[in-house]
Amino acid sequence: MARELERMFSDYRLTTAQILYHMPDHPRILQTYVWQELDMAPKFPVLQKFLHFWERELEGKLHSVTVAHVGIISPAELGHRNAEFLIH
Repeated sequence: MARELERMFSDYRLTTAQILYHMPDHPRILQTYVWQELDMAPKFPVLQKFLHFWERELEGKLHSVTVAHVGIISPAELGHRNAEFLIH
């Protein structure tokens, strides 16, 4: 946990990749795999390492990869909202 916190302070961000791949026994059918890890944009070295492993060791040929990332640690956002809440 301490190592992950240290990485978050070093510009690592929570990265999620949706990986579409061809099923080995049925190549016309696509399967989805969701991968999530701390990684550093824009080169995503951890994801790249995983994808190289996939291509080298797994049978399902990659079709496409969609990547999203967000900072976990960020300054708080405060703002005024024009709303009224009634408490009974």
